Amino acid sequence: MKKLLVLTMVVALMASLFTGCTGPKDQGTKTGTEQTGGENTKTEDQGNGEKVYRIAYIARAQADSFAAWLANAVTEEAAKYPNVKLDVFDGQASDDTENSLIENAITNKYDAIIVQPNNGEAQRPYVEKAVAAGIVTITTNARISGIEGASSVDADPYAQAAVNAALALEQVPQNANVVVLLGPPGNFHADQREQSWQKEFFDKRPDVKIVGKEIANWNKDEAMNYMETWVQANDKIDAIIAMNDNMAAGALEVVKDDPKFANILAYGVDGTAEACLLIKDGKMTSTSLQSAYDLATSLLDTANKLLTGEETQIDIDIECPLITKDNVDQYIEMHKKSGAIK
Repeated sequence: MKKLLVLTMVVALMASLFTGCTGPKDQGTKTGTEQTGGENTKTEDQGNGEKVYRIAYIARAQADSFAAWLANAVTEEAAKYPNVKLDVFDGQASDDTENSLIENAITNKYDAIIVQPNNGEAQRPYVEKAVAAGIVTITTNARISGIEGASSVDADPYAQAAVNAALALEQVPQNANVVVLLGPPGNFHADQREQSWQKEFFDKRPDVKIVGKEIANWNKDEAMNYMETWVQANDKIDAIIAMNDNMAAGALEVVKDDPKFANILAYGVDGTAEACLLIKDGKMTSTSLQSAYDLATSLLDTANKLLTGEETQIDIDIECPLITKDNVDQYIEMHKKSGAIK
């Protein structure tokens, strides 16, 4: 009996030693990015006693060219911060999906949540929940204003449209026919850009006729569908006025081989790699830069300052320079350096 008891104790001791040697390694050294749903725990340190902060970045829609550019830029920038672990989530251009992702990030106790809204007002109550939960919360592209305790990193959408509108005042011919492609209603950038075009261009050019105006939700395919209808109904369209580059590129795709529209003007916003190449090729007229690189740099700097307690509230805007054929080469070079243009 004694021999049996001793043998049992030896086996138990060996098992505990084995378990101690082969158990999970310390996850505190884990940094970088993930495309997963996260864990219901906080990463406490990176192996040297310094805390690693878990940040959830919730993108509007990875199928959107600018949203994808921004998500990639945020991912690259986060890799420069050893005290940050970033998880990226795709809102899929759906309010329900994006709101669920915000709720999940709250439940999973992220240290910070960065939200790129699909529709700011639809996301507002969920961002407010994140703030109420004591989570560092930042809205970007576009900001949701008026939420006490939330910070923002954005660009001025009125100014983005205004620099294009000023150029259009000089370029769009008298008695022109134009088409207008809008972003989703309720989105701060979409609404402000439309208002800017109205005040800075259409109110000053009553001779210009709008022969087509539709909400294309930042989407290239939707813009193409509307443009196909408009070219069938109109022999003459002098300009495409789009609230972002993606929609402008979609509309241009429809008329690229039609000699009737060889001299069509096209205006956008974002300064995407595609738009810069279209401007270089003489197919697009202008855009204003909304640099995802600058946004990403400011977002991670802002998040770091808020998480470490250096600041308690930050609201900033990046610049929005006009891009035309005269200066597009420098922006093509910018995209080449980042790998967006080979």
